[in-house]
Amino acid sequence: MKVASIVGARPNYVKLAAVHEAFSKVFDHVVVDTGQHYDYEMNKVFYDQLEIPEPHYFLGVGSGSHGYQVGEVIKRAEEVLHREKPDIVVVYGDTNSALGGALAAVKAGFRVAHVEAGLRSFDMNMPEETNRRIIDHISTLLFAPTKTALSNL
Repeated sequence: MKVASIVGARPNYVKLAAVHEAFSKVFDHVVVDTGQHYDYEMNKVFYDQLEIPEPHYFLGVGSGSHGYQVGEVIKRAEEVLHREKPDIVVVYGDTNSALGGALAAVKAGFRVAHVEAGLRSFDMNMPEETNRRIIDHISTLLFAPTKTALSNL
């Protein structure tokens, strides 16, 4: 079974570190870094410190408006997903990388798993809240970290 993890912001790397070793023992685990936080060399520090291997793909999305980032992640991740053909795509948290990765996967016909599903601020003025809700609605598997998060689903 092939699993693709899509990350792109520093909080994602911590979450990826928590599952990467277990995934790699059981699955063919492909890591895609969108580059939402601009600098591959800066990101590499996190990979080194968290002892996770460098990504198989670095998409280099960089900075920009929310719409730009999500659009670029969709476009670039879709190409990788068609090439890799994962059985499921895992996204982490509420970043633009997570939303773009989830949308790319669903639109291309792949199942999505959302790590940190059900977390809510209930403030729709926060872009992350919009991202969370959309990702939860389009995901096949939802991994809620708390009972409260589970009750929000």
